[in-house]
Amino acid sequence: MTPQLRLDLIGLVVDDMAASLAFYRRLGLDLVEGAEHEPHVEMILPGGLRLAWDTVEVVRSFDPGWTPPQGGHRTALAFACEEPADVDKVYAELVGAGYHGHKEPWDAVWGMRYAIVHDPDGNAVDFFAPLPQ
Repeated sequence: MTPQLRLDLIGLVVDDMAASLAFYRRLGLDLVEGAEHEPHVEMILPGGLRLAWDTVEVVRSFDPGWTPPQGGHRTALAFACEEPADVDKVYAELVGAGYHGHKEPWDAVWGMRYAIVHDPDGNAVDFFAPLPQ
């Protein structure tokens, strides 16, 4: 018998909780005030999926050999924007605030305006909106 599975949580490992939460607050996530002082933070997103942040120390408390991935990201969080111009606006705002713009907005062959910014821990955060037909 195959067990019933439901994706429930996406976890991010962070070096600096305050810097990471500041980035995601800028994107509009409603994180509890004072959470930046905690080693583990999570929130429930619309639709019920949870997003969590753990410090490196927390992860190493149960996985002492954990090391960060090398050479590039393996996971990306992708945020939908209402309009293609919103992709450009969010990208410009984040880069202007000092975050690393990994890939400037472009019109992707799959019919979306797309851009990629790195959060403070180097995780890819994508922004996209459908292009007009």
